[in-house]
Amino acid sequence: MTKAGEFNRDQNYITTRITADGRDGYPVEPGRYRLAVSRACPWANRAIIVRRLVGLEDAISMAVAGPTHDERSWTFDLDPGGRDPVLGIERLQEAFFARFPGYPRGITVPAIVDVPTGQVVTNDFDQMILDLVTEWRAYQRDGAPDLYPKQHRDEIDTVSRLVFEDVNNGVYRCGFATSQQAYEEAYRRLFGRLDWLTARLERQRYLTGDAITLADVRLFPTLARFDAVYHGHFKCNRQKLSEIPVLWAYARDLYQTPGFGDTIDFDHIKRHYYEVHRSINPTGIVPAGPDLSGWLDPHDRARLGGSPFGDGTPPPPPRPAETVPAAHTARAS
Repeated sequence: MTKAGEFNRDQNYITTRITADGRDGYPVEPGRYRLAVSRACPWANRAIIVRRLVGLEDAISMAVAGPTHDERSWTFDLDPGGRDPVLGIERLQEAFFARFPGYPRGITVPAIVDVPTGQVVTNDFDQMILDLVTEWRAYQRDGAPDLYPKQHRDEIDTVSRLVFEDVNNGVYRCGFATSQQAYEEAYRRLFGRLDWLTARLERQRYLTGDAITLADVRLFPTLARFDAVYHGHFKCNRQKLSEIPVLWAYARDLYQTPGFGDTIDFDHIKRHYYEVHRSINPTGIVPAGPDLSGWLDPHDRARLGGSPFGDGTPPPPPRPAETVPAAHTARAS
């Protein structure tokens, strides 16, 4: 936090990369790495989506932490005995400490862990998803979409930067502000950017080009959490997402696209924000709402043209062990 009450995200991540040529000491190697995530976390949600869309399930296994954590980090309390069955650890912190004893920064997801050594490789969420798309091509599924096409990269990068600053991080700047001025500035930036996105998406189905790209992947997890947590919990309350017609239709379009909505666990999302953020919600009470059935309403976005996967194909259904429980998803009323 700044003296003016502004929330400043610590963006000093472990920047080691896993690359095809192994230049950082970690070569692309199927079966060697484990992606640690929580379905509650929007930053981890992006990695889950990318892994699904490009079909890296066989190449990179996934450890799913529970929705809540304490100051010592995320725990694998969903697994039998409270330990990740592959890494053998109770807390993600153990993988960070294995490489950096006493690691002083936040223990964040997503993180990729080197299974043979049990050491964290990286928690740089943005570079991570970019590398899953570009460096792991040899192990992607047949029909994997190109989420970072060369002809749109500059536009994807520009849009993604604006979305990160004002929307992805903007909701946190609203929620964790400790002064009225800081909150109102973050609020104005957030809804100004949502208005900008509305104008852009009125005339095109996706943020850049005629198919889904990393720009859409970066925006969607924030929209998926908007009415469930950000509108009330983070005071992002000019409107609900469901009251912004263009963005609501765009979000439903993606939610109903394989690889997006099937990664969303609304139960974990609500439990995380309302139970963990006691400075904002001291009672820890988790709201019963909102009604989620609207996520399955028709969106009419196909009329704008384009194809979700471009020249690629949809991913297959999630594997049984990675399927979100039906009770935690949007269901028809």
